Amino acid sequence: MAQDTTVPKLNFEYWLDKAIEWGQATTLESQKDVCLHLPQLQEFLHQTYETLKHMNSIAAIQQFPLIGQLLGRLCWNPFVIGYDESQKTLMWCLCCLYSSEPQNPVELKANSWIRSLLCHLLSSSKWESNEAETSTFISALGYTSADYYCHLVKNMVSSLVTELRGNHFNGLDVQGRISASRVNAMSIYCLPLITLPDVTPLLEALLLYHGGVSKEILSSEFLEAVNDAFLKKKISLSESAIFSLWLRHLPSLENATLNLLDQLASRQINSLEEVACVIKDSFLPQAASHPAIFRIVNEIFKSALLETDGAPEVMTIIQVFTQLFIEVQQSENKQYKFPLKAYFPHHHQPLVIALLRRPFEFPSAHWSQHLKHISDMVKAIVEDTDISSSADLYEIWFLVACFGEWLDIAAEQLLKAAVEPDALLWLLAFYYCPQNENQQRTQTMVEARAVYDHLIMLYNRPVVSIGDLQAAVNNVADTGQCYTQRLTTHLLTNFLLVSSGGRMIAQEFISHITETTGISKEVCSLLIRTAYRINHNGEENQRTVELLNELLQKLMLKV
Repeated sequence: MAQDTTVPKLNFEYWLDKAIEWGQATTLESQKDVCLHLPQLQEFLHQTYETLKHMNSIAAIQQFPLIGQLLGRLCWNPFVIGYDESQKTLMWCLCCLYSSEPQNPVELKANSWIRSLLCHLLSSSKWESNEAETSTFISALGYTSADYYCHLVKNMVSSLVTELRGNHFNGLDVQGRISASRVNAMSIYCLPLITLPDVTPLLEALLLYHGGVSKEILSSEFLEAVNDAFLKKKISLSESAIFSLWLRHLPSLENATLNLLDQLASRQINSLEEVACVIKDSFLPQAASHPAIFRIVNEIFKSALLETDGAPEVMTIIQVFTQLFIEVQQSENKQYKFPLKAYFPHHHQPLVIALLRRPFEFPSAHWSQHLKHISDMVKAIVEDTDISSSADLYEIWFLVACFGEWLDIAAEQLLKAAVEPDALLWLLAFYYCPQNENQQRTQTMVEARAVYDHLIMLYNRPVVSIGDLQAAVNNVADTGQCYTQRLTTHLLTNFLLVSSGGRMIAQEFISHITETTGISKEVCSLLIRTAYRINHNGEENQRTVELLNELLQKLMLKV
């Protein structure tokens, strides 16, 4: 049966007993008991302060005779002073007990005792960097700042970090002399202190310490707490420390990835620059430079995509993540380089290499040929190879989908460039309809070709009517295939952006089609991706940028 930790309001006897018990805590279970009660203790201290601030020091001590013993013990408990706002609340409680005009030796001695406790708390305080708030305490007590900064926590952390990093004697690293149990104990002791800035070097030293053993020696509670504090921006960690955290504790990596998806799914996306900023801030693209982290993040993305039935916003997040990952890989400052096989162990390597090429790496006149090369390789894998299961097919589809920038360019090139359309149309048909049971993809290809031919016929017309485009929509709507409808939406939206006749009716037609078909979110996602690509690569002229912004402003109101 779970222990009932509910206590009466301002029950000093209860908390004094606890403080005495915690002062003798030597086992893991007793230390966990401290951590279990910290939230309730903080609430008790807050209630105590709210009571004390309306009383003078003499009345407070008379009404609560145990308060001195309790506060004295709590001030020396590292679990307590490291937890959230408890240290600050202890300081204010002590100030309430301080006699501004001591009348006898007892009050003088009490003041001296309070000053010593405040000195101790301030020397290890998160307020050391806040001169204004600290000086308020110090000046009230008649001391100078220099008297208080003993740097006890810094000295302790420095000593432990040196121990963890190993003593080098004649070039020999003696890390292994530290016992695994001692390192585990250090990680447990850090639990309530994790958000103290002065403790960060110790957190990093622990995360980077392995001790030559295969079994995890750090407390799982410690790893979870550090990851939680990092995700909530309560602490900053070095790149190497985050790498180590996520590599040695996979639940933390999973939480970081799911936290990113939840964070972006819960907000309205107005631009991919905003999405890219959030993803970069998560540190996942940087950490994914390690193949093991990349593969695990990708697996989580795959599951999220399946669970959301291929939601466009989730796909967009994955595509932006992939672009940022490529940027990290291609940066000159990366310390580690791994072969592509380490990131994509089960995929056709020439296809991976082709997808990894960024559009700005070669002239736009060569894009169509590059896309045909990609399409031919995907088609050969899908149709000429024995795909043993739908899972294998999904793996190939997911690889192509991650590099959605090339798919968007394929839809543009079909209308802008003189290309043989079949290869590019097949690639788009595969993306929107990877399965070919009952010939769905084949049928999608046929219908997409009919839409394409219709749009090419309209492309050079100076004036295009809504009725002209509606004919293509109606033909697709009659088939009832969602795959073809989504592909048609992709082609139509690009037609409106790249053709002179399409630009003239873009706002009217998109307003019409989104109201009649309910595809606002899909069109909005496509326009956001296009705007991001144009801003990123500088492909188009100002007129297209202005049109995109106008269309997005109106669509955002409907999504």
